[in-house]
Amino acid sequence: MTEPKSAGAKEVWITGIGIVSSLGEGLEAHWDALNEKKINVDEKRFAPYIVHPLAPVSFDAQIPKKGDQRQMEAWQRIGTYAAGLALDSAGVKGNKEILGRMDMIVAAGGGERDIAVDAAILCADAKGNSSPGFLNERLMNDLRPTLFLAQLSNLLAGNIAIVHGVCGTSRTFMGEEAASIDAARIALARIEAGQSDIALVGAAHNGERSDLLVLYEFGDFNLTDKFSPVWQREDKSGFALGSAGCFLVLEAREHAEARGAKPYAKLTKVVADLAQRKQPGAVTKSLEALWPKLGVGDSGTLITGATGAEPVTSDEKAFLRQHPGFAVRATGTMFGHTLETQFPLGLALAALSISRGALFPPNDPTGLEVEKAGNPDQIVIVGAGHWQGEGMALVEAIK
Repeated sequence: MTEPKSAGAKEVWITGIGIVSSLGEGLEAHWDALNEKKINVDEKRFAPYIVHPLAPVSFDAQIPKKGDQRQMEAWQRIGTYAAGLALDSAGVKGNKEILGRMDMIVAAGGGERDIAVDAAILCADAKGNSSPGFLNERLMNDLRPTLFLAQLSNLLAGNIAIVHGVCGTSRTFMGEEAASIDAARIALARIEAGQSDIALVGAAHNGERSDLLVLYEFGDFNLTDKFSPVWQREDKSGFALGSAGCFLVLEAREHAEARGAKPYAKLTKVVADLAQRKQPGAVTKSLEALWPKLGVGDSGTLITGATGAEPVTSDEKAFLRQHPGFAVRATGTMFGHTLETQFPLGLALAALSISRGALFPPNDPTGLEVEKAGNPDQIVIVGAGHWQGEGMALVEAIK
């Protein structure tokens, strides 16, 4: 049993799912890849760092205008494409009446850099070839105007509005993993309260970026040299960045039923916290405090966005050991770590598993993940950010 909702709270269905990642695009491709235990990594292009590269995608299928594609950087194309897949999945693509009032809550990171320009400036400066006005001159002359559009975090939502016509209210949250937890939490609360009938929620991430790898290397977060599954990284911690986009269509039950939509599952609860991580074991305590708010039993299924970075992954393991009745799946092993996209990805895979009547198999040599037979009717999603932010959600079968 979950804790009781407030009086009059609306039931929220997941009626659309769009995923594009290193494993492919669309639900069938992902379901097949998960069941085949497929992992797609590149250990050479950014060596010694490891990435999960985006699978080949024809962006024309969801972003037909080349001009629209040109003014987006990769992370925006990935997100706009995934959003289109979600709208198709929900059966609202091209429905101007619904799209005109559909709300949008996006979790997004900072924009991309022009690596060639950055490198040229740094090299010239290192060689002593930089005059007093050198930096301003190069930035003004070398950077293309559309780069500044690519650096605005809320331009993902803007591009989705332009390309797909999603024109209700729009919110963009920044803050890495925590941003997408709050995006889902607030979308759920708005629909439950009757402030919204239907919303598009999700995120996108391009993990194939030299500048991001440098950024995370400063914090010693990158997995290097050789790939290993998430639970096998205690002696050599770190995450392998992944490229992925994931969007969900969340909808009030009455609204979905009125248009004859077929749901994948329902989103029952999303809770969030911000532990004081300077204290040892703070993440374990944070997750334990969130757990009773879901109202689940002693056994079931759990999908986690565990990063593989330490000490947060060991803290999460300590939490999982206190709930041995749950079959665990870590998305980071198959998809890499996709920052803002990791939590929506967990929600999507939970809804997909419930709709398919099965959980995808474990992909873990340590034994922490075990086989799970039967139809999952409740799946818990856990997100613990690599340096801040914790959250949980409960996705359930519709009775």
